[in-house]
Amino acid sequence: MPVEAGPRVVGVSFVRELWEPEGLPQPLQRGRVITDDQVYMDYANVAVVQIGGPYKTAGPAKDTPSRRAIFVCHPRLAAEESVCATKILSRMARLAYRRPVTKRDVQTLLEFFNTGRHDGGSFDSGIQFALERVLADPDFLLRVHRDPTTPKEARQSEAAHRFSDIEVASRLSFFLWSSIPDERLLALAERGQLTNPSVLEQQVRRMLADPRSTDALVNNFAAQWLNLRRVGEVTVDPDRYPNYDGSLLQAFQRETEMFVASTLREDRSVVNLLNANYTFVNERLARHYGIPGIYGSRFRRVALPNHNQRGGLLAQGALLATTSYPDRTSPVLRGKFLLDNIFGVAVPPPPPGVDTNLAEDKPGAVPKSIRERLAQHRANPSCASCHSVIDPMGFALENFDVIGGWRTVDESGKPVDASGTTLSGAKVEGLSGLRALLLEQPEQFPRTVTEKLLAYALGRRLEYYDRPVVRKIVADSAALDYRWSSLILGIVKSPAFLGASYSSTN
Repeated sequence: MPVEAGPRVVGVSFVRELWEPEGLPQPLQRGRVITDDQVYMDYANVAVVQIGGPYKTAGPAKDTPSRRAIFVCHPRLAAEESVCATKILSRMARLAYRRPVTKRDVQTLLEFFNTGRHDGGSFDSGIQFALERVLADPDFLLRVHRDPTTPKEARQSEAAHRFSDIEVASRLSFFLWSSIPDERLLALAERGQLTNPSVLEQQVRRMLADPRSTDALVNNFAAQWLNLRRVGEVTVDPDRYPNYDGSLLQAFQRETEMFVASTLREDRSVVNLLNANYTFVNERLARHYGIPGIYGSRFRRVALPNHNQRGGLLAQGALLATTSYPDRTSPVLRGKFLLDNIFGVAVPPPPPGVDTNLAEDKPGAVPKSIRERLAQHRANPSCASCHSVIDPMGFALENFDVIGGWRTVDESGKPVDASGTTLSGAKVEGLSGLRALLLEQPEQFPRTVTEKLLAYALGRRLEYYDRPVVRKIVADSAALDYRWSSLILGIVKSPAFLGASYSSTN
């Protein structure tokens, strides 16, 4: 079909047939067929749409959003081409390099423009070749923090090198938008006004109000922190869980993304990530969670009927499925995830040479529960020291099966025991007990979120000298109920983010 250049909306659907074709009945196929990358389930949906072309074109498009963003001028005569190319390339280089362009930058790009103009035979070809050069420049591909060039700057950088406004603009935009600075941010940086505290706060709040910040923080920060990118890799035993299908996995990921996005968009306390009494479901996910009255594929916000069974990140299928094995739950994987990502306690890897596999049940013997099998595993002193910390956290989530369904009987057929005792002697009973343990110390979970968010903003792991910064951010945000905006503003204003000396913080 002929389609003019420019953005278009394409919708795809299929007709649901309520009849079976004549012929031999086909067996219902469940589970994943890895060899040919297909998923056979009994829940139909449009999974992939492919659009081919264009096959026949009548020259370059003359009016599309991308062309309007690039071609800010159009030469009518050959004598005007050099001036117009300079204007176009100077503007594009400033945006791509995220800094003012120099004469040398422009001269280099004009040389590429002239070559492309000669070889391609058109003004557009010259601009294209010059833009290819822009996209290959280290200043576009990398965020470069330049070393001091004068003795005075060198002395000032002995404690820590303070970033320029231009460098802060890039760091800020990639932190909150996962993209380059916009015109307003870059203009403030060029005038040296961005790092003024009041201006910086104003810009952070402006950027947080933009939908790009929610999208970037959910799709990049939360996806890394909560392992959401692993949801699509989950494999489930179809014999044990015949109601599992690919659409359920998609719903798991979408639920958590929408839930985290709602707390960001509404600037809620990060503590709501643990104790919220709502979530987002469609009919498929609502049926899995046992929530009545939800129909259709559209996700919507629903109040949870039983807060002891659902509510917050800890009871969401995305986190529970990625911390399980295909055929059984794993208190070890779940406990380690909780300690690393929720409690903020680093768990060391197993000692070299230690067998981490659990002993299988003997043929004909009464199946052992996962708690009993782990008790045998902890008989090894090398394992007991770590598992005494990890296992009680994981046991608290044993009421959830491999795919996050609520259960009272485990894989061995025995009643679920979701209790655990921490090293300090605290008793933890199921989801509600785990949630209560986290909320006993109000600053504990906000501190974990701050650590993860600061590491994401800096693009590196935290070191010992970052601890005072984290403590100050958390302490300052307590009066604001640990809202997302207070943590983000604390990070942006911190010496770790701005590259200032740490002496004032210590």
